Amino acid sequence: MYTQEEAKQLRKDFWILFGKRCKIVPELQEKGKKWMLYDTKITGLDLKFEVDRRAARVMIELNHRNEGKRLDLFEKLQSYKAILEDGFEDGLIWDFLFVRETGKEVCRIYVEQEGFDIHRQKQWPDIYNFFIENMLRLETNFLDIRDILKEQL
Repeated sequence: MYTQEEAKQLRKDFWILFGKRCKIVPELQEKGKKWMLYDTKITGLDLKFEVDRRAARVMIELNHRNEGKRLDLFEKLQSYKAILEDGFEDGLIWDFLFVRETGKEVCRIYVEQEGFDIHRQKQWPDIYNFFIENMLRLETNFLDIRDILKEQL
């Protein structure tokens, strides 16, 4: 078991190594930057990585403060479900009400791999591969609809 400080350092090391791993991904080198993440050009819509003690996730998170706008954007994304899920063998998980640890309500559209544990450093290469493969796909699919979404908002 890790102390709180050790767990914090472990998470920091995980993300530092992930950044180094991303530097050698050819698709990312071509883009000139790593990931879109918060630079989606749509207010309240972010792409995110998440890993904890039981799973890893790659997601679109809708976190607009205004619940109505957040849910409206979720519905608009649902109308493009086929495009967003292209290449995801089992589709994506669509969660219109996810409550973060902070109590904030958000919507999430994500792919998840259970069985990963950030505390198991031997799993880190597999987690990194899961992140890279799925975020490249999710970003590509999102970019196919981004301009249409911007026009509708």
